[in-house]
Amino acid sequence: MQDNCIGQGGLLFVLQAALFIALLMTASVFDVKKRIIPDTICIGVVLTGLICFEPSRLFGCFSALPFLVAALMGGKIGGGDIKLTAATGVVLGIGGSIAAMIIGLTAMLLFYAAYAILQRLRKRERQKAFPLAPFLSIGCIAAYLINTGGITL
Repeated sequence: MQDNCIGQGGLLFVLQAALFIALLMTASVFDVKKRIIPDTICIGVVLTGLICFEPSRLFGCFSALPFLVAALMGGKIGGGDIKLTAATGVVLGIGGSIAAMIIGLTAMLLFYAAYAILQRLRKRERQKAFPLAPFLSIGCIAAYLINTGGITL
């Protein structure tokens, strides 16, 4: 748990956790339903990171660079996913952000593998693209909870 949140009896930590999780869930719903992640959600995530602010966590923004490079090289990743990853980096820091991406992308690969097998058994065509925000959110929430459990990522 971040030191400047402990002194407040954990109230700031609870506030940050609640807002962070709510914003990630909102981003996921938007991405699933409309295939966009509004900038206001990303701004809200950054502001949430300022609740228990540590300057070193700003380096977490750099965790979005692999997504940016993939998008610039013609990958099928949206700008909202890149901005959401950068924004969550302010809350998680660089180590937590990398862990979140590993967890989230692994969850997506497992989901897609199960989906592909199911579609093959049903002899149906597979969907080409899936929203990334729900999987990134799973990874971010897991990394956040791991960090608060005393394990520093």
